[in-house]
Amino acid sequence: TWRTGEAAPEREWGTPIISPTGPVDAALTVLIEMPERDDATENRLLTGKSGRLFDRMLAAIGLDRDRVHVASIAAARPVSGRVPREAVAPLSAITRHYVGLLKPKALLLLGNGPCQVMLEDLCQNARGGLRPLNHVGASVAVASFHPQQLLERPQLKAEAWKDLQML
Repeated sequence: TWRTGEAAPEREWGTPIISPTGPVDAALTVLIEMPERDDATENRLLTGKSGRLFDRMLAAIGLDRDRVHVASIAAARPVSGRVPREAVAPLSAITRHYVGLLKPKALLLLGNGPCQVMLEDLCQNARGGLRPLNHVGASVAVASFHPQQLLERPQLKAEAWKDLQML
């Protein structure tokens, strides 16, 4: 509750807070930047078309949502769709601490936001290998594209498949 309670930086945005899902002791944690517009309807991250694609991505590597932990850097979606500049540093620190508490064996970073917070690089530059993450307790990180980006640019799906196979 400390992450989504009254002290959460996102509370002042006036939009629904979406809690992480999945077992906290999961070997794989998936990190996205923020909830999507439709996620508040189901009170769950990665719903709608991108959620269905995400579920298929997990199935392709022999996993499902019951076996992975899914979290976001921002627990709410700002009305503007962009995290306010003044919230980036506190949310980044909270996210690194949160991942450190989880200590997953692997971290799947979907999109630029998670890659910048955890690897200090853009997704496109961070892709293509297993990245060590000893500073937060996770063994390795794999960077890939957010499912929404894959829906908008299907030609990236082959690259995302390569990323998933590393897990």
